[in-house]
Amino acid sequence: MTLAPPTGTTSLASAEEARAVLPALVGSLPPGTVLTDPDLLESYRFDWSRDPGAGTPVAVVRPADAAEVQAAVRWAAEHRVAVVPRGAGSGLSGGSSAVDGGIVLSLERMRAVEVDVDCQVAVVEPGALNAEVKAAVAQHGLWYPPDPSSFEICSIGGNVATNAGGLCCVKYGVTTDYVLGLDVVLADGRLVTLGGKRIKDVAGLSLLKLFVGSEGTLGVVTRALLRLVPAQQACSTLVASFPTVDAAARAVVGIRRGLRPSMLELMDQASVNAVEDHRAMGLDRDAGALLVAQSDAPGTSRAAEVVAMEEACRAAGALEVFVTDDPAEGSLFVEARRAAFPAIGARGALMLEDVGVAVPRLPELLAAIARIAAEEGVEIPVVAHAGDGNTHPIIVFDEADPDSRARAAAAFEAVMAAAIALDGTITGEHGVGRTKKGALPDQLGDDVMSLNLAVKAALDPAGILNPGALW
Repeated sequence: MTLAPPTGTTSLASAEEARAVLPALVGSLPPGTVLTDPDLLESYRFDWSRDPGAGTPVAVVRPADAAEVQAAVRWAAEHRVAVVPRGAGSGLSGGSSAVDGGIVLSLERMRAVEVDVDCQVAVVEPGALNAEVKAAVAQHGLWYPPDPSSFEICSIGGNVATNAGGLCCVKYGVTTDYVLGLDVVLADGRLVTLGGKRIKDVAGLSLLKLFVGSEGTLGVVTRALLRLVPAQQACSTLVASFPTVDAAARAVVGIRRGLRPSMLELMDQASVNAVEDHRAMGLDRDAGALLVAQSDAPGTSRAAEVVAMEEACRAAGALEVFVTDDPAEGSLFVEARRAAFPAIGARGALMLEDVGVAVPRLPELLAAIARIAAEEGVEIPVVAHAGDGNTHPIIVFDEADPDSRARAAAAFEAVMAAAIALDGTITGEHGVGRTKKGALPDQLGDDVMSLNLAVKAALDPAGILNPGALW
């Protein structure tokens, strides 16, 4: 079977054609909403993946509300101009890379957060940062659990677009588990409301879930209704060092066999040393790997869970196990784990992976990554949301060296192939974007890819929404 791109993606407006009709867009929106300064356009071309295929937009549009989003999308639909929705630009898969001749629709100005305490729901605009939502709801004794490593700088719109997870997802789930409702501007400019503050609602098809994780290819989210939970209980933190990554992975399998900690993170030796080089935090540089785990179980159950995790670590060959009930002390280890991405980024250019497998196959996946690193002669530090099998192999290379780039690219493809071979996924939470779309058919197969493309064609027949992302 031959898979075709969505209808219309080959006949979008050129940069010259889009610029010619740009005055109509400028005139339909308040002054200062449409930006065309070349220096500003350059700053909106890339997300954190620094996708080398990123294009140059003809304009950046920064709407202040849903009506302005609608106006921009209607203009784009009329003139067949590509629209790339963008949140905070912290994505790691090229999902918000600009395209030549298109516009970047930046939602950064839409930042409102309202808290409905009685319904335990936050009503949030897409530009609000994850950290801003957490802070707003914490004032009411509530908690929004999805917790990406970049929570301080990533937006809710981006989290919804990629179905982001994070450090707490092993116990508390990912973004889709907390989205009760969405307002979405469709490719023709219509604004639809899906779901609501209701906890239970099975009327009609689950279109709400269709848009979560769709990476801006089906519509533009202008409002999200997020389910909240009571504030998290006090945590105990366990840090265990291991002689090898395999031993740490086997400990994860042992822990998850009967436990569900609130956090279970892995750092290999290369990532530990990158963090220590970047900012000394007292981590064990000699350890083959570290596990950082937390339990927020209530009452005496918390101590029992920590004891069980310690036993699993020692059974897998842990060199040392440290436990603390001090929140400040525990947060330092969590901070060290969060620091891995910027720390590794200081070592060179990066290609960022996001592959995952079922937890029992985690040792196999980590072994495959190490083998690929050796075969291609590249450094691949690994950090992982190990408790749910989601790993982040980070390929480091010399951007100025064509051979280094080629070996890194080969390793990037090989890591995804290894995950697929283990019945895993090419992305657990970062999204397919533009950097991983070549491997998507290998994971999904022809029939499922065809279903994906049929949905895209039904909702965006002209192919204006985020063309080049996902497929």
